[in-house]
Amino acid sequence: MTIIDTSSAPTVPARKVESLKPDLLLTQEHHMCPGCGEPLAVRQFLECIEELDVAARTIAVAGIGCYTSFAGTMDVDLVQALHGRAPSVATGVKRMLPDSLVFTLQGDGDMVNEGLQEVLHTAARGEKVTCILLNNGVFGETGGHMTATSVIGQRTKNTLDGRDAEYHGYPILIGDLIAQLQGASYVARGSVHNAGSVARTRKMFKRAFESQLRGEGFTFVEVLTMCPTGWFVPTADGPDYMQETLGEVHIMGELKVDGRVRTTDELHAENVAKQREIDEQLARGGIEN
Repeated sequence: MTIIDTSSAPTVPARKVESLKPDLLLTQEHHMCPGCGEPLAVRQFLECIEELDVAARTIAVAGIGCYTSFAGTMDVDLVQALHGRAPSVATGVKRMLPDSLVFTLQGDGDMVNEGLQEVLHTAARGEKVTCILLNNGVFGETGGHMTATSVIGQRTKNTLDGRDAEYHGYPILIGDLIAQLQGASYVARGSVHNAGSVARTRKMFKRAFESQLRGEGFTFVEVLTMCPTGWFVPTADGPDYMQETLGEVHIMGELKVDGRVRTTDELHAENVAKQREIDEQLARGGIEN
């Protein structure tokens, strides 16, 4: 383990190592609320499209939500769909232009409330498109109402005392449903609440796009994003709140890779085991390489 002395300024001057923004992102300005996690997710998949050198044949299909405003800042061809219908529109685009990289950009209200049947049937048919879900557990555009992914106990505009299972039902773990379908080739759930999660989510985007380009079937990446405004929490508390609420139910990890399906419960057990191992190494004096 390397220990870096931070008591004094570094001897090597700072230098720029990466561009401030991907070339496919026309501007870093956006209309999202402070602390929103969606711009982080958009940046990651745009970087992957650049890295794969497929921008010229990429077509996005946007759902209805806060993220719809990114249609004006992403430098890729884009089609606007009706609420919840993006997977069906993407299906038509891909069938007409099979050499294109086609993806949808949707929120949990758009995909899991308004268009659950659309994404499930698209996955079941094995359509060679990628559906991206930005999941913050609320209808952010309407001010923070409950969605089908809101977790038990979560306070929303229409569940002021928290979501109650007996009255409101249980949250839908959409990734688990899709992973069970034979037409799905890759299914993952990431987040953007810290640097490590952002890096892992970027890898998920790349794997999903690569699978699509190989013609393996339907691919799906869910990204847990912060929405402090819709959660009624201070902006700075967004990342921790996300990890402690959505993150405790919608466990992050790869749910289907190379035909192997793992449930959310299995991901949770793996994460607990990994954390226990890290805690034991720290107790012995440091993380082992």
